[in-house]
Amino acid sequence: MMTCQIRSGDGWRIGWNPNADSFYGLLAGQGWALELTAAEFQDFCRAAQKLNAEMSAIAELLMDEERVTCEHETATIWVEAEGFAASYGLRFILLTGRRGEGEWPAAVVSGLLSAIAQPPFAQITDSI
Repeated sequence: MMTCQIRSGDGWRIGWNPNADSFYGLLAGQGWALELTAAEFQDFCRAAQKLNAEMSAIAELLMDEERVTCEHETATIWVEAEGFAASYGLRFILLTGRRGEGEWPAAVVSGLLSAIAQPPFAQITDSI
C-alpha cells in the first residue's frame, strides 16, 4: 500500500495521500497551498505535462525574445503556461467544487515538472 508522498523544491511542493477522505493531492507554491481531489490532481498533472510538451515543440518556431501563452482545460481544471518557450510560469484554476487557484514563477516550474514526471506521481497520474 502506498503511503503519503511529498516532494518539494524552492517555491513549490506536490503531494499525494492515498488514505485521505476527499482531497488526495496537494499543490503548493510560495505562500499558498491547495488540496485537490483525485480527478483534479490527475487532470493538473496531465495538463502540466501536455503544456510542457507544447512549449518545447513551439520553441523552434519562436525567436528568443518572443513570449507565448498556451492553455489546457478539462472539466475540473484550467492550466496555463506563459512566458518564453524555454522558461515559463504555470498557473491553474479549479473549475468545480470549492474553486481555487495557484501559480508558480518560471524559475521553479522545471523542478515541479520534474517531480510530476517521476515516481510516485507519474504512476498516480496513470492509475487514477
